Amino acid sequence: MPLLATNEVLYHDPGRRPLQDVLTCIREKTTIEAVGRKLEANAERFLKTPREMARLFRDVPEAISETMRFADRIEFSLDQLRYQYPDEPVPPGKTAQGHLEDLTWAGVDKYFGGKIDDKLRATLKKELALISELKYAHYFLTVHDIVHYARSQNILCQGRGSAANSAVCYVLGITSVDPTKVDLLFERFISKERLEPPDIDVDFEHSRREEVMQYVYRRYGRHRAAIIATVIHYRPRSAIRDVGKALGLTEDVTAALADTVWGSWGKGLNDMQVRQAGLDPQNPMINLAVELATELIEFPRHLSQHVGGYVLTQDRLDTYVPIGNAAMDDRTFIEWDKDDVDALNMMKVDVLALGMLTCIRKCFDLIDQHKGKRWVLATVPQDDPKVYDMLCAGESLGVFQVESRAQMNMLPRLKPRTFYDLVIEVAIVRPGPIQGDMVHPYLRRRNNLEKVTYPSPSPEHGPADELYKVLHKTKGVPLFQEQAMRIAIEAAKFTPEEANGLRRSMATFRNVGTIGQYEEKLIGNMVARGYDVNFARSCFDQIKGFGSYGFPESHAASFAQLVYISSWLKYHHPDAFCCGLLNSQPMGFYAPAQIVGDARKNGVEVREIDVSYSFAQNTLENTDGRYCAVRLGFRQIDGFHWLDEDEERLKRLQLSFRGTRSVNPESRDSQVRKCAPEFDAGASPRNDKKEDWADRIIKARNRRPFTSLEDFARDTGLPKRALILLADADAFRSLGLDRREALWQVRRLPDDVALPLFEAATAREQPDEHAKPLPVMPRPEQVVADYQTIRLSLKGHPMEFLREMFSRERIVACKEISHENERRRVRCAGVVLVRQRPGSASGVVFMTLEDETGIANVVVWPKVMEQYRKEVMGARLIEVQGYIQSSPEKVTHLIAQRMIDRSHDLVGLANDALSRKHPVPSGVTVVEPLNDDRRDHADMPAQKIRHPRNVRILPPSRDFH
Repeated sequence: MPLLATNEVLYHDPGRRPLQDVLTCIREKTTIEAVGRKLEANAERFLKTPREMARLFRDVPEAISETMRFADRIEFSLDQLRYQYPDEPVPPGKTAQGHLEDLTWAGVDKYFGGKIDDKLRATLKKELALISELKYAHYFLTVHDIVHYARSQNILCQGRGSAANSAVCYVLGITSVDPTKVDLLFERFISKERLEPPDIDVDFEHSRREEVMQYVYRRYGRHRAAIIATVIHYRPRSAIRDVGKALGLTEDVTAALADTVWGSWGKGLNDMQVRQAGLDPQNPMINLAVELATELIEFPRHLSQHVGGYVLTQDRLDTYVPIGNAAMDDRTFIEWDKDDVDALNMMKVDVLALGMLTCIRKCFDLIDQHKGKRWVLATVPQDDPKVYDMLCAGESLGVFQVESRAQMNMLPRLKPRTFYDLVIEVAIVRPGPIQGDMVHPYLRRRNNLEKVTYPSPSPEHGPADELYKVLHKTKGVPLFQEQAMRIAIEAAKFTPEEANGLRRSMATFRNVGTIGQYEEKLIGNMVARGYDVNFARSCFDQIKGFGSYGFPESHAASFAQLVYISSWLKYHHPDAFCCGLLNSQPMGFYAPAQIVGDARKNGVEVREIDVSYSFAQNTLENTDGRYCAVRLGFRQIDGFHWLDEDEERLKRLQLSFRGTRSVNPESRDSQVRKCAPEFDAGASPRNDKKEDWADRIIKARNRRPFTSLEDFARDTGLPKRALILLADADAFRSLGLDRREALWQVRRLPDDVALPLFEAATAREQPDEHAKPLPVMPRPEQVVADYQTIRLSLKGHPMEFLREMFSRERIVACKEISHENERRRVRCAGVVLVRQRPGSASGVVFMTLEDETGIANVVVWPKVMEQYRKEVMGARLIEVQGYIQSSPEKVTHLIAQRMIDRSHDLVGLANDALSRKHPVPSGVTVVEPLNDDRRDHADMPAQKIRHPRNVRILPPSRDFH
């Protein structure tokens, strides 16, 4: 190789040298003081001009010439790659299109009994003809094959996306949205102009999605199927943490700075945030850290796996892109992200996870087991007016997509009465409609407060009803991404290529700025054709909102189906719904305490954890009442070991297929295992299996009922740690022991490993004693301990024990924040359940507070947020001073003007309760292991635990942005 001239460029300007040094420290996991010679020697690694390169290599000009000749010989271009989609799902002797058509008409017989009207038949034929013309039959067959496998394993799934809500996808079973209920134009999603593959996202139960993913690998082989990558970029929190570590700042300093940043919003830290972290913004090192972190924002941080997007190929995938083994067992990924894949028109199959589908499946199972009725997504009765009555009242805690405070407030205003109303409800509280100022006009028209009109061009430029077909379903107001697209085509006269470019620019989550290039053309064309300039600008503002978070009508229709089904379950089966939600955690906006409280409010009895009745999962127990009782399970106990049946099923499935070649013995996948090590299908799992304490309890009580704690300990063989957790969770009530007495008896039991001299496997370990009974544990202490151990309490709410103190201070309860008290100035305090700062809310923060009387919704305007950022972001119990504001629909908020962190009152409550605990016996036995971090007192012996003065009283809030 002749001499070449190069510079190994690392940055574009010499001024970037400090940032490059920090990145080197981050990569090497060291500090700037310790990195030494790993840094570049100087700042010469910047992008130099041709003239500067010629000057530097003036002694060897042939190197410059050779570099140019070498570059000219590089002729490879990505368009030389010829992507081929696999043809696995096509049976021998059939074409892909023929097989798709056969499945389609078979689906018509299945879902419609073979009887469909002429309109639907024409729609099916039209869609099939377009699929044939664009040669997409294989893609639809692949998705159908994956969905068919999931259904054969009783895994719930639901299709959505560009092409999912079509008549063909409905009769193929990919989606459960009836095409006769939602009129979506297929050409909007699959057309000749788009010149790119269709998009069908399929959501699967989040607890069983991995089973489906492993099926895809087995079906196509890991040398022909892989997950695409996602480039993770630096956000303010990660930037300040990494830069702080590199500069040698201590963990507490970087944590304090990072904690002033809300989610991933913002471009850096201002001086006020630094001061609120208790630091001096003028400190040189702090100032340098903030400056460098601000520069680092939006830099690529690391390569991650996509949430479920697969690329499948006919031949070897590594002929297109490098393949790597993922950190997770039996997963392979490529190094390209979705934009790279789209650039080559490679078809992507999205296998996504959705927690609500897990919840719904578990609800269906519970109803089948206890009520003898089996439901599936497609058989749930539709258009139940009582379900819509519940939603109109804003009673949607736990319901899919409409459980946020914004959605709960919108429900009484929109008053959904039909399925399409739910489609609108899902989509209306989104950045697009909000930023385009489309929400209030739609609500006014819906409530007959404003006349429905349709924007129109000047007579010489087109008919007055030009946009009627586009906007008539939403009363003349554009709410969906598809409508914005159609307005660009119909009103601004965008060409198909321009419209496709616009669509692509607003299809990127957290848009990177490409939408702006279409602003002048769209607004200018609409105004030139006679449209009102305000309407034109609102349309473009809406499109910009979709660029931040697009929500098309097709997605909203799929989600609306799950909104209705989860609402139907909540109304008709609140017992199963509560149980299903608890067994699907973590998911949603609300913690188990609020889910249980809502179920009890709706007439469901909830029973405490008990070793004689509970199972690992929360279960239902038959009663004489209208609903079954919910029995809390051992999974609610923090730190208790139990095995999830879905995870165990996956492990068994993976083990059975390791060492095999393919699901399909006729597949060409002869090299499926070459990307992974061989395994013996009969081998035992690795020794990292977690112990199942719950299973031990169930097996022991099936042999004989428990009569005493000592018998329980001997029969189950549980370790001391498990017994302490059960006792502190108050799970021995059926044995006549409350929490305090059970803890005392557990401490008297021998340690897990007895000395041989004293070991007697079958003998009773402790003599009977006639000790004086322990004093009854006060209710405040019981409630505090419940929250510490199982994150909820059936005995009360911590706030009720502070009510007397708050009343003396004239602090009102949450129930006092009602519409009857409009404009009244109040002081209210409550536990922070949820914090939200939507990107469409211009910096407004919404907080949900709770006390023993109910909840209160707090609005924190940006100026108040900046002044009280530390309190808003850090308080567990907060006092809000402000005034009450109510809407005509009686949706009420507390507008915050001043905020005070009252979390110390919770700690005081705990300390007061804990100070009344019984004396701790002497010795080296484990006495108080709960809610304690050994790292806080590593100098103490492992067997001894300090008195837990500063414990967690409540689980943390759930924050969204």
